[in-house]
Amino acid sequence: MARLIGVDLPRDKRVEVGLTYIYGVGKTRAAEALAATGVNPDTRVRDLSEEELVKLRDNLEQYRLEGDLRREVAADIRRKVEIGSYQGLRHRRGLPVHGQRTKTNARTRKGPKKTVAGKKKAK
Repeated sequence: MARLIGVDLPRDKRVEVGLTYIYGVGKTRAAEALAATGVNPDTRVRDLSEEELVKLRDNLEQYRLEGDLRREVAADIRRKVEIGSYQGLRHRRGLPVHGQRTKTNARTRKGPKKTVAGKKKAK
């Protein structure tokens, strides 16, 4: 298992895909890092040399990733909740934050349906 920034990368996947297992690294940032370091994106993680791993590590350390990024996102949410902004209110209530509809859908944020008593269908 290759280890970068405290994350074990899956050995059998391509490097480009394996890098996306790091929180804060998506397809675009993975491709940029590989281009900057000159590592072939089609290489499997198990085939990376120690030198290539060091190059990738050095390149990725310039970004805010993993724990630092998670802390920053959590702090941003906490700040919005504390100042009482509309977004903070939506976070506190567990509803969608960015203006999505909630009459239907929004089940991911709202959780499983809660049945309301006294609402029977008219015949």
